[in-house]
Parts: sequence; C-alpha cells; structure tokens
Amino acid sequence: MTRPIIMGILNVTPDSFSDGGKFNNLDAALFHTEEMLKDGADIIDVGGESTRPGYTLISDEEEIGRVVPVIEAIRARFDTEISLDTYKTGVAKAGIAAGINYLNDIWGLKWATPFADDTSLYELKKEERQKRLAETESPMAKLLADHTEVKAILMHNRAGLPYEDTVSDVIYDMKESVDMALAAGMTREQLILDPGIGFAKTTEDNLILMKHMDAFVNIGYPVLLGISRKSMIGNTLDLPKDQRLEGTIASDVVGLMAGCEIFRVHDVKENKRALDMTWAIMQAK
Repeated sequence: MTRPIIMGILNVTPDSFSDGGKFNNLDAALFHTEEMLKDGADIIDVGGESTRPGYTLISDEEEIGRVVPVIEAIRARFDTEISLDTYKTGVAKAGIAAGINYLNDIWGLKWATPFADDTSLYELKKEERQKRLAETESPMAKLLADHTEVKAILMHNRAGLPYEDTVSDVIYDMKESVDMALAAGMTREQLILDPGIGFAKTTEDNLILMKHMDAFVNIGYPVLLGISRKSMIGNTLDLPKDQRLEGTIASDVVGLMAGCEIFRVHDVKENKRALDMTWAIMQAK
C-alpha cells in the first residue's frame, strides 16, 4: 500500500451537482487546476458531463469540445497526471490523443453494452449472467486494450435494481467489469476499482459499502474512493452540499484505514492534510 493519492475534481460543466459553472471556461479551469496542484493534488480529473442524478446526456462532440482544450492546456502548462471522467468511447479516444493518464469510467466498461440498461440481466442466475458477459464486447475495453499506458478506473454502476446482499452483489458486478477488461486484452496493471458510492445505491447501501470497504480492497486491485460532498453525507448529517467537508474527510479517513489508495475530492488541501495525518499514524512502528 502506498501513501494516499489525491485526485482533484475539475468539472468543466455548467451543471455539476456541486460546482457546476464555476470552471467551465479555460482560464477558470486552469486557475483552479493550479490551486489544486499547490494544495497537493497528484491527479487532476477532468469531467465534461455532469453525472448527478437526473443529468442530461450530451453528445460526444459537445463533451469533447469541453474537455479536450482543457486537457491540452493542463498538459502544456503543468507537470501533473490527468484523468478524464467519461464513459463514452469517442470521448475517451479524444482524451487519449490529448494526453490523459487515466480514464475514469462511471460505467465500469459496461456503457454501450446490455449491462448498462437491461435490468433483466440482473434477475438472471449468475451462471447465465456469466454466459451473457462472455458474449458481450465492451467498446471502451477494446479501446483501452490498445492503450495500455492509460490506467482505467472501473466504477461500479448498474441499471438500478435493489440488491440481495449489497456488498456481495457490488463485488460481483465489479468482477464482471474486470472480466470484461481482461477478456478484451487490457492488463491487470491498468485496473483501478471504485465501488461507486452514490450510484444506483440508497444511503443505507452506501453506508454499508463504507463499513465494508476492505472487501473491495481484497479483490486485489487499487481502490479509488469518490465520496466528496455526496448525498450519503448530506442525508446522514442533514446538510447541503456546500457543508459536507467534515463528512467527506471522515469518510476518506475510514477508506484509507480500510486500504483505499486514491481519493477523488473537491477540497484538496483539507482532505490531503487529514489523509496524510492518518497515513503517518498508520505507518508508526
């Protein structure tokens, strides 16, 4: 296990749930990038489409027009690793050409496959789902298999059915994403897992996943925790999105102690300080 890695969130969208419209012009995006890097971010995660509940799907062309100029400008001006937050293969291809180091896929390679929208798949016995999985090609996995220099963050998401056993079902779904990746020719070294706090889950589901975060670490890949300002915190503490810093920090500390390695956050400085302090305590002999 390595020291905690901080991924700073850069939303270049007009409608992100937390900071929509703040950084959707190039100067503002670059200024915020510089701030996050000074505060200790290791990776800048650029997102061009909001994925908040009820978000509006935009075209590949519009998303590329938002993110590629920002990625190119960050690459030209700063010595940092860059992540692109997209589930669309066309956008990912453009991001790779622009120089990204990570592809952050909220659909875990399952977008543009039946696993993203066919709820009946989740009612099948696991043996039948495995058969369907073996017959399914993921366009994103095929693209990333041709670009093994790009690491892939595979987030858990599903078509919205309740879980029989939250932890076991999420782990099973995530292993399907891993199987898709390896079947397409991606390498194990490319893969990072994200249990998808806040996506297709109730507040209680999210709390259960946080309590058992070590189960995801035990799958055997680095784990990213993306919980910054999310509704799990707001619902638990009855707080609006601009007052969820303490809840974010507490959750990230729990994640680090469970073995998570990468932390995707809005508030870089505060989370980095808390995580570095926790790390120092954990490393004490």
